[in-house]
Formats: sequence, structure tokens, C-alpha cells
Amino acid sequence: MKTYKNLWEKFISVENFELAARRAVKSKKSKNAVRRFLKNKDRLLKKLREKVIAGKFKTSVYKTFTVYEPKQRVIYKLPLYPDHVLHHALINILGPIWQKMFIRDSFACIPGRGLHAASKRTMDFVRRNKFVLQCDIRKFYPSINHNKMMHIIARKIHDRRMLRILDEIVRSVGGEKNLPIGNLTSQWMGNVYMNELDRFVKQVLHWRDYIRYCDDFCLYGNDIHVIKRAAVKIQKFVERELKMLFSHSVIHRTVNGISFVGYRHFKKFILLRRAPAQKIKNRIFNVIQYDDFGEHGVGQIAAAYGWSKWACCYNWRNECLACAKGKSERAYVFIRKKLLHDAINLN
Repeated sequence: MKTYKNLWEKFISVENFELAARRAVKSKKSKNAVRRFLKNKDRLLKKLREKVIAGKFKTSVYKTFTVYEPKQRVIYKLPLYPDHVLHHALINILGPIWQKMFIRDSFACIPGRGLHAASKRTMDFVRRNKFVLQCDIRKFYPSINHNKMMHIIARKIHDRRMLRILDEIVRSVGGEKNLPIGNLTSQWMGNVYMNELDRFVKQVLHWRDYIRYCDDFCLYGNDIHVIKRAAVKIQKFVERELKMLFSHSVIHRTVNGISFVGYRHFKKFILLRRAPAQKIKNRIFNVIQYDDFGEHGVGQIAAAYGWSKWACCYNWRNECLACAKGKSERAYVFIRKKLLHDAINLN
């Protein structure tokens, strides 16, 4: 395994922190905290670099709140400065290194990949396999073991000062487990952690048709007995090596459709999953109900368009249009223009 030393100078460079600041404030310049930071950017970046070089950086106090969709989770929030800027500075250096480790069929939080790439790859697997083993991890981020996380990172990164900062961030919530959901570093570290499973499946089990999105993963095959034996081995690996538990582990026939990354995949077409479709529809209804045709409303409809255009959802779009038409002609024209584009031709 290739290891990386002497990363500190690249990390602590003025250019890296300038780039980190630009990325941290991207698409957020209307926020008050961002405006305050930009007014004093040069002074604040110099102060942050000096603190990091002196080994005095400490993670700020987290603010927490709970979300209930799609499931109940505690979200951890840090301020833009100094934490978000520092996290971006770290990922500028470590992201390209870690990305080289990841297998082709890992899709979450990786530049150039995402939901739609994962959906397209899923269709390839559905079309050539009869069965799929679907699994996910119970309370994934809260279950990540700090010692194991740092052990995995230290196998690749041999820069003592970089490891000290990473260790401070990993253990910033206290206890022996939990990576805070909401940190940029947590997204990347979650992938690094689950890359251990990816390598086990690919290099030990020699499984070809395997895909993972965050903690949701699928093994496709045509022999159900072989899949069942693989499931037992994977569960043992997850429990012993990753110190985690399955939330569920189920084998389905691909002919019945496979739910993954917000879509239901059949051999010849893709449908929207019921729960995400209803959630997006409710957002559209709110835009219509409150005449929210400004920047926020445009963003909501654009997101709905970007998500729905990949699936066969003619009736779903018509329901949204009917609701808009019942409200006003203006709402109907707005929704039709923003939601349909040329997507209707895909159906």
C-alpha cells in the first residue's frame, strides 16, 4: 500500500487556505456569517494558520439539532470559521489521496459520482442478475469507532502533524464512537471506513456486481445459495472488523424491482420510490400554496426536476401540474416551465 508523508507543508500553505475559504463560502455569500468572514478574510486566515502551526487548534463547540426525515438523526453544526475552513483545507489535501483508494462502485460524497451515477450502475446489475442482497448499517455514523477510524487513516497517512489534527476532529464529540453528521470530514471519513468492507467484498470474496452508497450496499448474483454464504461472511466482517451491526439484510428477486438511492429499478425502466416522491411533491405543493416563486421556490422546483427526470413519472408530474392549475394560472405556468423542461419526453 502506498503511504503519504510530508503533507504538512502543502496543507499549511497560504494557497491551500485561500482555496479552502473559497470552497467554504461557495453558494453561501448571502449569509451574515459568511459576509462577516469575507470582510476580514486575510486576517482570519492568517490567525487560523498560526494557530494550526502552533498546534493549538481545537474544534469549536457543536450546536446540535434533530431531523426526522428520512429518519431521525442528530445533526452537528460547526461555525464557518474556523472549522469549516479548516475542514476544507484538510480535504483539499487528503481528498485526492483517499479517492484513489475507493472502488469504482462506491458513489456517496465522491466528486464526479452521486445518486444518478449509482442509479445507472444499479440498472446494469439489475439487468444481468436474478437476485440481490441488500444491507445497511444500524446507526452508521454514531457507530464509527474512533480508534478503528484512526487506525485505518494512519495506515495511509504517515504525517504525524496531520494525524494529530485528524485525531482531534474524530474525537471532538467525545466517547469512543460517533462521527458527527454535518462535517465535511465526516463524509469522507465514513467512506474511508466503509472502504474496508468494499475491499473485503472485492478482494476476499472476489464479488463482481457490488455497489455501495454510504452505508447502503448491494451484492448482485444469479445463485441465491452463493449469495447467502456471502451474506454470512459479510456480517461477520462488519461485526468483528468494523465493530458495527446490520440494520437489515434481505435478498430480493431483481424482477420485482430494487429500491436504491431514491428510485425503484426494474430491468427496463426506473420509477420513483413512494416516500421520496411524496416528500418532493409536498415541497412543490408548499411552493404553490405560499406563492413562493422567488429564489427558494425556483431552487425547490429545480431540485425536483433534477431528481424526477431520471425516472418514468408522467402521472406524478401531472398531479403536481393539476395542483398548480387549481391554484392559479401563474402557478401553473411556473411549475410547468420549471418542472417539465424536456423531461416529459423521457416517459
